[in-house]
Amino acid sequence: MGFHPPLIFAILSLAAVAQANNAAQPAPQLYWNSVLPNTQMPRSISELLHPDSTNEEKSTNDVGKPETFPLGNQNYSSQKNYGTGNKRYCSQKRYGRGKKRYCDQKKYGRGASPSDNQLLHYKDLAIFFLEKDMRPGTTMKFQFSRNSNTATFLPRESAQSIPFSSNKLPEIFNHFSVKPTSEEAKTIKQTIEECEAPGLKGEEIYCATSLESMVDFSTSKLGTRNVEAISTEVLEKGATMSMHNYTTMPGLKKLASDKVVVCHKQNYPYAVFFCHAIKHTAAYVLFLKGDDGEKVKAVTICHLDTSEWNPEHMSFQIVNVKPGTIPICHFISTDAIAWVPNHKSA
Repeated sequence: MGFHPPLIFAILSLAAVAQANNAAQPAPQLYWNSVLPNTQMPRSISELLHPDSTNEEKSTNDVGKPETFPLGNQNYSSQKNYGTGNKRYCSQKRYGRGKKRYCDQKKYGRGASPSDNQLLHYKDLAIFFLEKDMRPGTTMKFQFSRNSNTATFLPRESAQSIPFSSNKLPEIFNHFSVKPTSEEAKTIKQTIEECEAPGLKGEEIYCATSLESMVDFSTSKLGTRNVEAISTEVLEKGATMSMHNYTTMPGLKKLASDKVVVCHKQNYPYAVFFCHAIKHTAAYVLFLKGDDGEKVKAVTICHLDTSEWNPEHMSFQIVNVKPGTIPICHFISTDAIAWVPNHKSA
């Protein structure tokens, strides 16, 4: 068989293009592609992949030092305070274990009880709701805002070279040129302390300081690399960015039962995610339409067993049930990721 120079040239050209594309991709994305070739990367992750993160000419002394300190809103909690202003009452990580985090959905209800005024305010919002509230035609008041922290991922090797421990705070402040008495230092300290706090019975906690470590933790806890990684997304923006009344639309999709890992973006100089593997949990995708036309694909987590939660936690007061009785649900924020087994293609 004779040689066909045009064909050979075309094949070599395609190989060169593929090699150039791989070289242009940041290390975290290459890791994702190799470990999760059949998993679509959600927008909440892809937009945090910085093309300069693999620049080998960058000084090791400057690794992890952003041009500006990207902590965003200092009062941010994982669901952008649910439209409540500057007070840090709401996030989705610990279900009420922090100071003044009465509806904190990371902390499983270990905090002080809310005041009557706070409770009255939160009862008007869909911070927590029941499974029946996901039926088509139900109306919920909510705001799908976003953390203004734009910190991007570092490659795992770079992230591991930077201390991440409350015992190393002076070294961390020095690395990021942060004054120990500044608001930035306070935020760094708080994030690390949250990451070091113990989880509840049946909850496994891990703070991923790189995309690679998030992938490894999530797939190990789910017991498979055949996974879906999904986030809440605003599909079509409305006329305003304020609080909306949303109507649930047909097409509710149940993603998994009893095996879910949820990762919440933290306030930190580079991308750090608070991940927790939660047992007795179901994940859904719920489609919503706002009163101004905004359309949202809302990832929803329903906790099937709340018997370990603080009986005084706001969630029970909002939905008017007792611990361990019926499931309690909540949306995850647009910069959080839910990891579930992908039974569809298993």
